[in-house]
Amino acid sequence: MSRSDSADLLASFQEHYDDLLRFLARRLGDVECAADVAQDAYLRLARLQPGLPIDEPRAFVFRVAGNLAIDHLRRVRRLASLHAEELEAADIHDPGSGPEDTLAAGQSLAQLDAALDQLPANARLALLLNRLEGLTHAQIAARLGVSESMVGKYIVQAMRHCRAWRRQRDSQ
Repeated sequence: MSRSDSADLLASFQEHYDDLLRFLARRLGDVECAADVAQDAYLRLARLQPGLPIDEPRAFVFRVAGNLAIDHLRRVRRLASLHAEELEAADIHDPGSGPEDTLAAGQSLAQLDAALDQLPANARLALLLNRLEGLTHAQIAARLGVSESMVGKYIVQAMRHCRAWRRQRDSQ
């Protein structure tokens, strides 16, 4: 694509912006998200490296925006499933208040501590920093020297391990 072809793509983007925004809003179900994805599409088009000329600039612009919309929806679904697992795990309460319940809770806590000791160090630490100290994924990532997505994976791994441990304990 030559310089004039890149300029043609950006001109096509601007010319068809209203149609593109409606297209994205239908796909995403939200006008604000559509505007964000449209902006991402513009930036993607502006950064294109020279290559083959584009025969249908409008179709190319819509394809780029459509692909970005799909990526956005996948990201939203993935985050929603992670948050659903975290919320499910946070829905733990103390149903009893008698001495037997207190003793059973203490024993259960000791067993849970043993289950947490079975986890890899980073997964255990990420879960504890998030649940006990209330640190965000970004803060935990900085402490552990890993990415935020890795922190999310550590927490999910730890939650799955704890859930499996609990199911096994409940079935006994």
